[in-house]
Amino acid sequence: MSQGKQYSADQIQVLEGLEPVRKRPGMYIGGTGIEGLHHLVWELVDNGIDEALAGYATHVMVEMLEDGFIRVTDDGRGIPTDIHPKTGKSTVETVLTVLHAGGKFGGGGYKVSGGLHGVGVSVVNALATKLTVKVFRDGKIYAQDYEKGVPQGDLKVSGTCPKDKHGTEITFAADDTIFSEGTTFSYDTILDRLRHAAYLTKGVRTTLINHVNGKKYSFYFEGGIKSYVANLNQGKEPVDEDIFYVDKTVDETQVEVALQYTESFSETIKQFANNVFNPDGGSHLTGFRSALTRVINEYARKQGLLKEKEENLSGEDTREGLTAVILVKLPNPQFEGQTKNKLGNPEVRGHVEQVMTEYLSYYLEEHPNVARKIVGKALLAARARKAARAARDNIIRKGVLDGASMPGKLADCSSKDPASSEIYLVEGDSAGGSAKTGRDSKTQAILPLRGKVLNVERARLDKMLANNEILNLIKALGVGIGDSFSLDGLRYHRVIIMTDADVDGSHISTLLLTFFFRYMKEVVDGGHIYLAKPPLFELVKAGRKNSVFIYDEAELETKLDDTIAARKKDGIKVNPEDERYKQAGFIEQKRYKGLGEMDAEQLFETTMNPEKRVLVQVKVQDAEKADAIFNKLMGTEVELRKNFITANAKFVKDLDI
Repeated sequence: MSQGKQYSADQIQVLEGLEPVRKRPGMYIGGTGIEGLHHLVWELVDNGIDEALAGYATHVMVEMLEDGFIRVTDDGRGIPTDIHPKTGKSTVETVLTVLHAGGKFGGGGYKVSGGLHGVGVSVVNALATKLTVKVFRDGKIYAQDYEKGVPQGDLKVSGTCPKDKHGTEITFAADDTIFSEGTTFSYDTILDRLRHAAYLTKGVRTTLINHVNGKKYSFYFEGGIKSYVANLNQGKEPVDEDIFYVDKTVDETQVEVALQYTESFSETIKQFANNVFNPDGGSHLTGFRSALTRVINEYARKQGLLKEKEENLSGEDTREGLTAVILVKLPNPQFEGQTKNKLGNPEVRGHVEQVMTEYLSYYLEEHPNVARKIVGKALLAARARKAARAARDNIIRKGVLDGASMPGKLADCSSKDPASSEIYLVEGDSAGGSAKTGRDSKTQAILPLRGKVLNVERARLDKMLANNEILNLIKALGVGIGDSFSLDGLRYHRVIIMTDADVDGSHISTLLLTFFFRYMKEVVDGGHIYLAKPPLFELVKAGRKNSVFIYDEAELETKLDDTIAARKKDGIKVNPEDERYKQAGFIEQKRYKGLGEMDAEQLFETTMNPEKRVLVQVKVQDAEKADAIFNKLMGTEVELRKNFITANAKFVKDLDI
């Protein structure tokens, strides 16, 4: 047997202590990008919030220090400092160096906690170049330093503090050899997390201090998740000002729900378990939806608002315009993965259903005016859904790749492989014609869009399906819409919005992004939506060959500065009285306002050539913030838009009118 094929005991690695974390960090924090980096902060914040949930802490503070370090402090009990009976080391060191060591495994330290696995602080320690822990207990300050998870000495008393001071302070710097996208923390990202933590934990203050720029923000919400719902509904017109709220405990599971209906068409539901957001839902969301649909249908039947022969309202109907926050707190949460995206406890579904069924039924009986408005809205949604389904059944093609019933304006590509195919959504027939002529017909499809597409923020699905431009888009992409949507049908893995570099072009892009965000969010989340970036300027050389295309004002200034400096260095005389482009040796500087100003060859070379083009991938970093922005800019509340324009007008430097 050759040396390379030998497989023996000495080839088996045994990873001790925190080595597994450094070898496979993604298993513990979900990845080594920006999200994984911030997960380090979340682990420490969650520990402070757990102390608050246990009734021992009132304040959790995060500080962004000038040297790039992060400091997280809570005023809880402080990590125990005595010797741990099993490890023979201080409990502080045990918690910081041993995976699955913590007070959250049924030993009586915590009844409820967001941190399940007991790996949080030890993982932070493993992935930090330096970490210092300080514990304030019994009038003493205990401190210990670490480097990449290795203690640099024992836990020692480093000073004294007031007898009533207690808590834990951890300061760390993330390891830049671990995190692929750098170790710069985002103030806004941390701020949003602390805002949520304050909403979800009544009576707890959260604070963020940025020592680099002096920014400081604190959150405290007496109303808890009711305040959260009110915040989510800013700019939306509520069906009624009253917010339904219930907080009940069933078999050690605390169920807290707040909800309010609005006149919008989209639903917003946020679900949390032990203060941890579960983006993929879970048993608490399932229980909530089931109870909501059943209670509203039963009330509608009882009051004669649904006739005997009419079919029940669907879940989709009863959730149109709904904003809700679901928060459950339980002793032994079962999450899927360390990043806790989904709650798995099957018993929680029954607990949430029980609480919602009982108390929402009471609420509707006691608030008949609100109840009738909610049912009325659901009935309208049902009629619109049926109309949309009828329209969809008539017009949306059944095939995916066979090209059946494709829009007449679509210039499709010859490739049938979605992974190598892309579609350009082009503003106007003129630019569409140039794009069709100049494209690579094997992999590039062109769909011209006429005028402004429908603002779907103010329209139900039935109205959308009556709009030709929206309909052509749905047909071309092949994913369907509404309850027939399937990402598997996507015919192009790059959907590229290509509009003029002016106000109208930006407006059309925004309208299209609104459509994708509201009705095809899975396409956005899959990383399939892009914005093409056409050039703003062309610097023309003598002979009109080898023009230089420039994509923004800053790039233009830099190019001219560098070219002028190079010409002077080469001894070329430059007349300072000439226009700058002439000083740089160009004969003309053109400013493009529309794609139609370029011929087919220019359009391909500048904006469509995969080797040269500039594409901006559309990502949703914060869905809640994105929802608020779309509602503000594209919704029905004129005052919100007016205030936004007034507040931001001063930042506009160059307005194309």
